[in-house]
Amino acid sequence: MSPKKEMKKKFVKVTQTKKAKPVNVAPKKTAAEIDEAKTAKKIAGQLMLVRGMKDVLPPQGDLWLKMLRTAADIATAYDFHYFETPVVEATSLFVRAVGRGTDVVDKEMYTFEDRDGGKICLRPEMTASVARAYIMHGLHTQPQPVKIWNIGPLFRYDRPQAGRYREFHQLDCETIGEASPVVDAELIVVAYNFLRDLGITSTVRVNSLGTPADREQYLVELVGYFRSKRSYLCEDCKKRLLKNPLRILDCKNDSCAGVIAEAPQIVDWLSEPSKTFFMTVLEYLDELEIPYILTPTLVRGLDYYTHTVFEMVEDTEDEKAQSSLLGGGRYDGLIEQLGGQSTPAAGFAVGLERVMAVLERQTKAVTEQPMNPKPEVFFAHLGDQARRRTLKIIEELRRSGLTVRHNLAKASLKAQLELANKYNATHTLILGQKEVQDGTILVRNMESGIQEIVDQKKVRQTLQKIYGI
Repeated sequence: MSPKKEMKKKFVKVTQTKKAKPVNVAPKKTAAEIDEAKTAKKIAGQLMLVRGMKDVLPPQGDLWLKMLRTAADIATAYDFHYFETPVVEATSLFVRAVGRGTDVVDKEMYTFEDRDGGKICLRPEMTASVARAYIMHGLHTQPQPVKIWNIGPLFRYDRPQAGRYREFHQLDCETIGEASPVVDAELIVVAYNFLRDLGITSTVRVNSLGTPADREQYLVELVGYFRSKRSYLCEDCKKRLLKNPLRILDCKNDSCAGVIAEAPQIVDWLSEPSKTFFMTVLEYLDELEIPYILTPTLVRGLDYYTHTVFEMVEDTEDEKAQSSLLGGGRYDGLIEQLGGQSTPAAGFAVGLERVMAVLERQTKAVTEQPMNPKPEVFFAHLGDQARRRTLKIIEELRRSGLTVRHNLAKASLKAQLELANKYNATHTLILGQKEVQDGTILVRNMESGIQEIVDQKKVRQTLQKIYGI
C-alpha cells in the first residue's frame, strides 16, 4: 500500500473514531458576553432597596389595585371627594399639630434643611396637612361639612418589621365643619365597610378622650397613679411620664401591662356633655349593628384628638396576632390650633400595607383549599387580522362591563391555550382568520374540549351566560 493511501486510511479511522464519541461542549462565551455578565452581576450587587422601603410587584400589585378601587367606591358612595396634599411640608406644621413629646415628632420624622435654611420634612401623617390646606384655601367658605379622601405615601423613621415600613401608604378620610356625633359614627361605618368589602371582618375598639378640660383633670389622677408605680414601668414609659403620660396607656410592653390594667379610666372623668356625645355615637353603632369593644386604654398616638377615638382589628382566633389596621377620631381643636377658625372635625386613616398583609394571607389560604373556581374566560387569536379584530371585541366587551383574559403578544394558539390553562379559564374564545371572515367566534369549554360556533354579535350574551349574570 502506498504511503499516500495508508495516510488516507488512518485519517478516515481517526475521523470515524471522533464521530463515534461526540462530546457535548457548551459554546464558548465571547468576551463581550463575559463582560456583560460581570456588569449585570456587579449592578445587581449595587442595586439595593433603602432600608424600610419596598417594591410592589405582580401579583401583589393586583391586590393593591383592588384596595384602591374599593376605597374609591366606598368614598364615592358616602359622598367624600378626592384631594391631595404634597409629600413635603414645613416641619413646624407637625410640631404644632402632632406635638412635642410624641414619638412621631421626637423620633420618627424625616426632617431636612432646605437650601434657603428652612426646615422641611416628609409628611408623617395626613391630618395636619389636611387642616393646613383647609385653612390656606378658605374651605370654611364652602358648604359644610367638607368631606374629603385621599390615598398617598407617608414616611416615618420607624423600626421596620412585618407590615410596617418607613415609607407606607394610607387611605385617609376626613369630615370637617360638623360637630354632630353622627359624623363619628359615619366615619366608623365607612372604615368598617371598606374592610368588609375587601373580605376582612373586623371589630371596632372605641373610647372617648372627652374635651381638653376633661383630659386635664384626668391627667392629674393618671400621673399620680403612674408615679406611684414608676418602678414597674419600662424605660420608655418612664420618659413618657414626664413628656406625654397619656401614651403610657398605649404601651405594648408586657412589663407595663399589669400597671396599665389597674390605671384610672378616662370615662370616669368625662363631663356630662362628653358622656352624652359618646353614648350617642355608640347608639348609632348599635343601630347599624357594627361590633365594637369599649377600650379604656385606647388613646391614639397624637395630641390633637378629642372625644371619640377608634381603631379596628382583624377578627382572628389568635388575639396576640391582632394588630390595628386603621385608626381615627375627632380633632375639634386642631384647625384653630394651626391658626384657623374654631372648626369641628373628625377622620380616620387605614394602613394599606397592613391591610395588604391580611389580603395576601387570605389569598394564600383560599388557593390552598379546593373550591369551585369563579368562571374565567380567555380570548385567543390566530393571525394578524384576528389580532386586530380581537382588540376591538375586547374593548366592546369592556364597555359592556365584561372583561376577558388575553395576551395579544402571543401569536401561537398553543401558547395562548397554555396561558388559558394557567389562568384556570373555564372557557376560551378563539378567533381565527376564517372566523373573522364569517363574523363568528369559537367558544371552547376547557374541561370537556367541546367547541361551539357563536355569532360575534352574540359574544356579550354568551359571556353573560358563562359568568351567570
